[in-house]
Amino acid sequence: MATRLLFLLALTLAWAGAARAMPIVYTASLNGASENPFVASPGSGTATVTYDPVAHTLSVMADFMGLSGNTTAAHIHCCVAPPGNVGVATTTPSFVGFPLGVTAGSYNAVLDLTLASSYNPAFIVDTISGAELTLAQGLAAGQAYFNIHTTLHPGGEIRGFLTAESVPEPASLALVGLGLAGLVAGRRQPRRHPAE
Repeated sequence: MATRLLFLLALTLAWAGAARAMPIVYTASLNGASENPFVASPGSGTATVTYDPVAHTLSVMADFMGLSGNTTAAHIHCCVAPPGNVGVATTTPSFVGFPLGVTAGSYNAVLDLTLASSYNPAFIVDTISGAELTLAQGLAAGQAYFNIHTTLHPGGEIRGFLTAESVPEPASLALVGLGLAGLVAGRRQPRRHPAE
């Protein structure tokens, strides 16, 4: 029984370690109230950004509607605490393929974070891997925001700070695994021999 318990513990710890390397999903509600300074915009939207530290990619999805001006650019700014303003971290002047000249639309693309073309050149202070690390840390700290700029609001019409969806910490996963292992061990019934 001790061997089985140790095996379950090792399996749980391995799973917890793997969870740390899983992609991390960040989301934001986009609106004018989140702009700094405030923008009275009827526009709204959502952004979902998924950072994969193993594949070194950033998946970017956005939906927006009701903008008062036509889109001129969209990108992620980093790194500043809300509600501050800071320079652009990702592709400038806009994400490649982002719908421009419209008041509503959708976007879905994947950035390869090993390429300089995925960043604003000013964001690459030293190396491309350093830029990825800075962006990853900014996302994790809630210090990156998705911004959509328009003809009527060149500084940004709607934006939102990206926050991580809840992900269990590896230590929590290990505790859950230990609890499950204890439950399995406690529920084991002793075998009865036919002669009893």
